[in-house]
Formats: sequence, C-alpha cells, structure tokens
Amino acid sequence: MPSDIIRVGLIGGGGIATAHITGYEQHTDVIRVAAVADAVPDTAAARGAELDVPFFTDYREMLERADIDAVDICLPHHLHRDAIVAAARSGKHVLCEKPLCLSPDEARDVQAAVSEAGVTLMCAHNQLFMPAVARAKELIDGGALGTVYEVRTTDSFRNEFDPSNMGWRAHAATSGGGELIDTGYHPSYLLMHLAGGAPVQATAMLSTHRLGFMEGEDSAQALFRFDNGAVGQLVTSWAYEPAAGTERFSVVGELGSLTSDGTTLRWDLLDGTSETVTFDDIDTFAAEIGAFGACLRDGTRPIHTEREGIAVLGMILAAYEGARNGTIASVLQVDTVSA
Repeated sequence: MPSDIIRVGLIGGGGIATAHITGYEQHTDVIRVAAVADAVPDTAAARGAELDVPFFTDYREMLERADIDAVDICLPHHLHRDAIVAAARSGKHVLCEKPLCLSPDEARDVQAAVSEAGVTLMCAHNQLFMPAVARAKELIDGGALGTVYEVRTTDSFRNEFDPSNMGWRAHAATSGGGELIDTGYHPSYLLMHLAGGAPVQATAMLSTHRLGFMEGEDSAQALFRFDNGAVGQLVTSWAYEPAAGTERFSVVGELGSLTSDGTTLRWDLLDGTSETVTFDDIDTFAAEIGAFGACLRDGTRPIHTEREGIAVLGMILAAYEGARNGTIASVLQVDTVSA
C-alpha cells in the first residue's frame, strides 16, 4: 500500500460495515481498509480474508499492532464511547457510526479524548451527502430563503424486525432507547443541519405501534427549537411507510420554501422564482468515506465532528425527557458537556 494512502482499521465487521467497505472500494487512491477487528472470530477471519488484511478479535490489539492511521467504528451503540476513546488515545483519527455515544457522561469522555489527542473525529452522518440535501443547504446558507422559520424531516419505513433477528437493538441498555436514537438519528442531524442553529429545546411523543417485543419505541414524533429561532419537526418509524407525498425534508423561511423527496428538490420564492431539480441517486456511504479521506488528507474539518454528534445526542435525549415527563426539555449544550 503506498505510504500516502490513509490506512483504516475497521472496528466491527458485521451489519453496516458492508456499506462502509463498499465505500472504501470506491476511494482506494485516497483511503483503504488495512486491518479489521471483530469480537466474533469467524466474522473477523471472514472479513480479513475478504479484504486481504490482518484481522483481530480485540480492537485494542489492532490499535497496538496494525499499521493504521484511523479507525472506522461500526459497533453496536453501547460500544461506541469505549472504542472512540481507545482509538483517540492511540493517536488514530475516527469515523464513527451513529449515534456518537449514549449519555452526557459518555459525551464528556469522547470530547475529552478527542481534544486531548488532537485527532479528527467525523460522525458518519451519510444523509448529509445526498445531493438534494447539499443543494438545499447551499440555498439556505446563501440566503435564498432568508431567515429560516420551520424545518421538517421524515425517515420512516416498515421494518421486519422480530425477536429472532433484532438482537441488541431490542434492548434499551445496548441501543440507548428505541427507534428514535437509531434510525431517528438521521432525521435529527438532518433537521439540525438545515435549521442552521444549535438545538435548545425538545419534546416528543413516542409510540409502539407494531414491534411490541422491543423495549423502546418503534415510532416517534419530535419537536425542537433552535437558538436562531427556527422550529423543527420530525417523524420517524420502523412500524410503517409514510403516506404518499410525504416530504423527506422541507424548509420554510421569510423569503420562500423548499421541499424534497430525497431525489427531487423544489424551491418556491416569494419573488415568483420556482425551480425543480432532480438528482441522480448516489451511494451516500461512499461519499461519506471519500469525504473522510479528503479531510484527513487535506487537514480540513469534517461536515460533522464530535461537536455536532454531541448536539444531536442532546436533541434526542431531551426529546426522550420531554416524552417521559410531558414537558419541553432543555437540550444539553456542547459547551456544558466539556465543562
């Protein structure tokens, strides 16, 4: 492997790791998997053979022995904090699947480890790389909508989980809650990204419509306020497909609005401007991997670092608190986490 190629140790070889591996295959001139670790020996060996790289059953051993510059964490939620901290203390850059971690204490540990080590952490928020999202963000940041008033996001689908295949996601101790902190993480970070402010308040209504065997909710509707005055709504579910015509995201501002189904983006302005653009589908995981490699190569900031990851976690934890207590809860601020 050429010395200028960024070498990555994959931590966790199951599930979402397949999408990440496919992404690395599209950016071999910049970044490649150079080692893999998985606690299941058969999985570790199979991934090692597939990728033709050294494999380990303990990622800490990989951090010590493998010739790597960074890690890509594809573990169950409750294992993220420990892996991030260990990698940072080993001087490795980090790409971590969502959620970043599960509690304010874990967030403090992550923030401290990354800051003290001076490494780059990128949150694997792949939906930010959808072309419709990128164009919408350009329009918003360019002032096309003026002050943002309202943002809405939806990420719902019928999930065929059952007690035999749901695994660690069925238990709050390992998942961190239910659907909201899992798939619901996507519309949460997308909401924050498009709102353009820091989240300050949240509440939610949680439901279990169909997957009654899991400990957490299978559906959630949440409401957020941001420090710039924007209000956000999201709907997310494993229980059902959204109704036909439901937007993937929409934004309303003082000068007009935009809406998208994830592929087509339309914006309508009060000055009479109306435009619709349809984008080709892309592999957002591959785009995410490419962006991670480019950030490490060029020394630039990832689109979402641990700072945004902690803010999104704060949104979701506050939404859970609001749902439990029937209140509007304050969102834990990143600066408070680091105090």
